[in-house]
Amino acid sequence: MTALSPLAPATFPSLPVLAGVRLAGHECGIRYVGRPDLLMVELAEGTAVAGVFTRSLTCSAPVDWCKQAVAKGRARALVVNSGNANAFTGSAGLASVERTVASAAELVGCRKSEVFIASTGTIGVPLPDEKITGQLGAVRGKLVTDGWGAAARAIMTTDTFPKGATRTALIDGRPVTINGIAKGAGMIAPDMATMLAFVFTDAALPAGVLQTLLSKGVGKSFNCITVDGDTSTSDTLLLFATGQARHARIEDAKDKRLADFKAKLNDLLIDLAQQVVKDGEGASKFVEITVTGAAGASAARRIGLAIANSPLVKTAIAGEDANWGRIVMAVGKAGEKADRDRLSISIGGVEVARDGQVVPGYDEAPVTRHMKGMDIVIAVDVGVGRGKARVWTCDLTHTYIDINGSYRT
Repeated sequence: MTALSPLAPATFPSLPVLAGVRLAGHECGIRYVGRPDLLMVELAEGTAVAGVFTRSLTCSAPVDWCKQAVAKGRARALVVNSGNANAFTGSAGLASVERTVASAAELVGCRKSEVFIASTGTIGVPLPDEKITGQLGAVRGKLVTDGWGAAARAIMTTDTFPKGATRTALIDGRPVTINGIAKGAGMIAPDMATMLAFVFTDAALPAGVLQTLLSKGVGKSFNCITVDGDTSTSDTLLLFATGQARHARIEDAKDKRLADFKAKLNDLLIDLAQQVVKDGEGASKFVEITVTGAAGASAARRIGLAIANSPLVKTAIAGEDANWGRIVMAVGKAGEKADRDRLSISIGGVEVARDGQVVPGYDEAPVTRHMKGMDIVIAVDVGVGRGKARVWTCDLTHTYIDINGSYRT
């Protein structure tokens, strides 16, 4: 386990009991010794589910399974292992998933299509699923309603802290709880999903409504973060709704009664996504990049990610070097419309460039002071339209090389 990220929160948040959810972490020895590496969640009968997944063409066997299962819209169990991604494992990988699913379904007493599977860890290594199926009975015996912290720890790999968030929303004036956990520190450049994240609510919402809300929410949260520009084979984000809250069931995602729920769900997704960035491998600084004046929102996001993924920008931030010329470079390579002679850049609220050149009388001292902090703010206007986006990243330090150079050894 690497040292705790300097950007880590002081404590794991207190997530309340959520009706219809029991969960627990357990050690089954897939790779790690002396730490939990297996998560099981049991959900109330009738729980609805939605999901978004990696677009990687080399996606894992668990992703393939979940893509098919989520179409059914029902869930009773979730089984997650860390230490082995069960990716690029061929037919053996799928067989491993099927054995795990069958075992969990028999234990819970549900259809196999109601069991969801996720794996994270090393790619290309056969998963010893007998270590999972042999321990499912034991972990089910440990299920509790308040095991959120243990659950978040069980899915960690190179993470230095467990990630969780909670929000309370109102539907028809009645309180609805939303809890979420996530993992991720490296191989972070989500495309339609995140590394692994699981969100639970007691709202009475059908799968179709959940899918609409989740698909929209991910666009401004997990799909706006990057640590290293690499999209995982295993990215999975699932949203479960147990239907236990005391409000009238809502069948339309456009229903105005969902306004507060949408806002709180989106806020929770952003919170979890930002925690992933703050645990970026080797990270010492959290970076927010706002792009305005783009041809459209998608163009703004791509420009923002071009800046966020630039090794030159990220190493300058790590070195506390106010080298804004690297931001200019990143805008130019993004492949989106930008007016060089209207481009403006601010760092820490200080304008450094305007109308395609350095600001007259520019004083670098306040920008340098800002770069020495842990929260870096960059704003760019590319001068061609009204599109805007906000993305988050971290700096790139030598520790990233240390972690990934020795990951398998």
